[in-house]
Amino acid sequence: MFSGMIFDLDGVIADTHSIHRQAWRQLLLENGYYVTEEELDFILEGHKRDDILSHFFGTLPTTEMLRLGRRKDELFLGQSAAGLRPIAGVVNFLDELDIAGAASAVATSASKHRAHMILERLGLATRFRGVVTGDDVSKGKPDPSVFHLAAECLHVRPEELLVAEDSAAGVRAAKSAGMKCLGIASGALAARLYQEGADCVVPGFGAISTRICRTYFTLRARRLRSNNIRAKASGCKLATPCS
Repeated sequence: MFSGMIFDLDGVIADTHSIHRQAWRQLLLENGYYVTEEELDFILEGHKRDDILSHFFGTLPTTEMLRLGRRKDELFLGQSAAGLRPIAGVVNFLDELDIAGAASAVATSASKHRAHMILERLGLATRFRGVVTGDDVSKGKPDPSVFHLAAECLHVRPEELLVAEDSAAGVRAAKSAGMKCLGIASGALAARLYQEGADCVVPGFGAISTRICRTYFTLRARRLRSNNIRAKASGCKLATPCS
């Protein structure tokens, strides 16, 4: 049964990846660090801000972590002032979810301040029943905590939820939480999301609909019942009833 969706924020709802790259590159340069584009890819893998800071700067005093975090937010806010926009097709897809009566929430590694600021600027602040951020959990993705909290906000069982993600860590977190996962990616990243366990990967929201989501969950449920019947008949137990 398909009852709702949980969305990552950056790269899934908001087209922010290029803005993040600019902000992090500037922060690192200000502090004497030059990184390649490949090294900067780390920031797009679903990690919390503190984990990213530790990755590039090593162990830091709390005061320095806070200072760098505030400066990164300043850079992001300045660079996003004129260029922040939603991912193509996501607003129409949210409209479909509302019409279908499906619940929706956000589960992001972003800070509470930045997450709510982005949703406000995009005009989407009232579109979700819950917004769970990196500030609400002690461990970031791929730990499933952020998705468990989002499911609690929606009062929906994990197995009835579909997660939209664009990072490997996010896919692993969703699957660890017992949820289905829709990857939003193309090319090499799409292949990687499949490898990490995504149930389906599409290049964008134009390739998906609530009807397809419901059909997918219905077919999976039928396959599960059929597999269980065959397992009982043969006297075996299924470790993974359906893939």
